[in-house]
Amino acid sequence: MNQFYFSGMKTHNKSRREFMRKGLASSALISTGISNPLLAGNMATEIKVLNPRNRVPVSFIIDDSTALVNMAYYGIPQFKEVFPQQYLQDWKKLPKEIPDDFVREFRDWCGENGVKGKYSMVPYPACTGWLHRFIPGWSNSELSESLRLVRETMTDNWDIHPEMISHTRVINTKTGLPFPHATPEYMENWEWSQTKSADELTNYIAYALNVLKEAGFTCEGITTPGGFGGRNMENLAMGTLEAQKEVYQTEIPHFFRNLYTDPEMSVEPELFHVSGLGTDDPRCAVHIIGCTGDWFGGWDGLVPGNPDKFITPDLSSGRMVEVIEKEEPAIMVCHWPGIYYNGDKVGFNVLKTVVGRLHEKYDHLYWMTLSEIARYWAAKKLTNIEIEKKMIMLDAPFSTKEFTIHVSKKVKGAELVVGNSKTSLMRSNSALELKDSMYFSEKNESVMCFTLPKGKSQIVLL
Repeated sequence: MNQFYFSGMKTHNKSRREFMRKGLASSALISTGISNPLLAGNMATEIKVLNPRNRVPVSFIIDDSTALVNMAYYGIPQFKEVFPQQYLQDWKKLPKEIPDDFVREFRDWCGENGVKGKYSMVPYPACTGWLHRFIPGWSNSELSESLRLVRETMTDNWDIHPEMISHTRVINTKTGLPFPHATPEYMENWEWSQTKSADELTNYIAYALNVLKEAGFTCEGITTPGGFGGRNMENLAMGTLEAQKEVYQTEIPHFFRNLYTDPEMSVEPELFHVSGLGTDDPRCAVHIIGCTGDWFGGWDGLVPGNPDKFITPDLSSGRMVEVIEKEEPAIMVCHWPGIYYNGDKVGFNVLKTVVGRLHEKYDHLYWMTLSEIARYWAAKKLTNIEIEKKMIMLDAPFSTKEFTIHVSKKVKGAELVVGNSKTSLMRSNSALELKDSMYFSEKNESVMCFTLPKGKSQIVLL
């Protein structure tokens, strides 16, 4: 597990110097026993890989979003056909559309408050029509503008994912038509995916990705609808890896499948199918894990959320507090119909409250997209680190920005050496102000933050 405790988390105005004084005994080493005598006498230096910028990654996953279509309105009657006793919502009272004006309002607020994450674009939303062709009920110009809005104004802060193809019926990829059977075995949310091979899942995922590619999107990850692949994780991970490589040549594919609200379970990203280390073709798929339920507005926009489940008004508890204090990525999960909440914006208002409380309590959060988290964790887990005299030798299969390490030694300076190039790291005034190409040092501890290049590099301790 990747857990280490910042004593400075208790209130937002405590310095993380207090944390550094108490040490980093629970930090996760990149590999066991990375130490070598570098100090006088019998003391030794340990190298530990920390979170980026020595902060806590946070992110926001939005499911069931797409262009214009309200997935709840069109999805509920299809789910009801399969399980008539479970889907009793009066879906006809729901709006058919989640308008672009709301997308703009949401985008602008998130941009002003630093919120980043993942936004789904379901390629064939509830079988209504195709994002790369047309959707009946809306003009081609309306669809084009909706796609442009997301493609040109949201992708800096939001990863775009397909959520399989339709999020309802399984599609025959040979014909582009839904299978005619309204049973769990032919619904994306339930049984179809649980017995499919990696090759079959690759084909299905690639089909979804190709629709979004033709619609002008670049995707580095995918989201699973409902229970898709939940009992078939190895093949799901391989299908994600192979489909992303095939369609986009993605270096580090990632996928969102599980969320855990049990405080005993780690929500640290998981790596699947690691191969090719030490070659020109390193590979892995990163499983991003959410840490909350949808406590915003429900998947159908009919269940009012509760911000206190994320963080209480006194800022003392809640699921986000639990995860942040473990120093694991704290990734909230919602559904777009519940954020819009049929125009009442109940889920959106819950988000505003939660983000306000988080920013009031903490000053060391780091909002990241899922692809940024996936890249950092792949580098964190797979970079080989060795110590040779006063040089830290790094061999990274993947590059990442703001790679951050702790050294149990006070230093007067540090240099990043890549080939014949040297870059001096600037001294930071505090651990909290650490940024790329900087270091902070006091007593017998130092933290260094730098862009980790792919391949071999060194940190020279001065």
